[in-house]
Amino acid sequence: MSRKVTKAIFPVAGLGTRFLPATKSIPKEIMTLVDRPLIQYAIDEARAAGIEEFIFVTSRGKGALEDYFDHAHELEANLKRGGKSDLLDILRATNMDSGAIAYVRQHKAMGLGHAVWCARRLVPNDEPVAVILTDDVIMGEPPCLQQMIEAHAETGGTMVATMEVPMEKTKSYGVLDVAEDMGAIVKAKGLVEKPKENPPSNLAVIGRYILAPTVLNNLNKLREGAGGEIQLTDAIADEIVEGRDVFGLRFRGQRYDCGSKAGFLQATVAFGLERDELRDEFLEYLQEILSLQRAAE
Repeated sequence: MSRKVTKAIFPVAGLGTRFLPATKSIPKEIMTLVDRPLIQYAIDEARAAGIEEFIFVTSRGKGALEDYFDHAHELEANLKRGGKSDLLDILRATNMDSGAIAYVRQHKAMGLGHAVWCARRLVPNDEPVAVILTDDVIMGEPPCLQQMIEAHAETGGTMVATMEVPMEKTKSYGVLDVAEDMGAIVKAKGLVEKPKENPPSNLAVIGRYILAPTVLNNLNKLREGAGGEIQLTDAIADEIVEGRDVFGLRFRGQRYDCGSKAGFLQATVAFGLERDELRDEFLEYLQEILSLQRAAE
């Protein structure tokens, strides 16, 4: 049986240039879907999966991200005086206990593998660790990471979240070479980062990982991969070469790529329609927009 996963790494050092000018002054991870920032969705998913320690890999200009998880004592006091208990509960749900969050800096953008490597000293060398990419927002029940941790308790090794994509889009992802397909879980015999041609499958790796301790050792090689960056998928592929198990989990849920503007808008619509207090009015508006577009055609 695998050791329990209690720590998660959140690589949040990116500049978010695809969302300029908004990200000129705020971290991309603070941008909101409905009324919660992207980072809150990631934290909520991690908490639901039993994560107890949160490691943020940040960079210069991310102070607002760090402040977000602090206690806002003045605001809490104002809400309490005003009897706004519902808002106070929402606010308190964003707070993190002292010592639960650690921050490390990635001083140079050298890829996802390098970002995870920056956190290596905060992860004991005999424990697995989760990695969550905040750009990938997943609507699922139970949450994606919880599904992975439950599966990992049985398989051990390293596990990645996977989903099927059209073959022509595999060049944008890490792609699994499948040794054994067991339904929800697949065992990998290889892993290719952004294959330019002849992808081994259409099972793409998306932004959820449970890494065996040896993966962090593999990252010590600091070997450049696709795009001249240090790729996490290369360190995971080394596990297979060295005879250790790597699995993919076909998670149950819908993934939204909030690293793109189109994906961010799609997620906003989906999460807006999930809210009881917004659904009817929002759906009516969307239907009006569609009717106007059809009438104009």
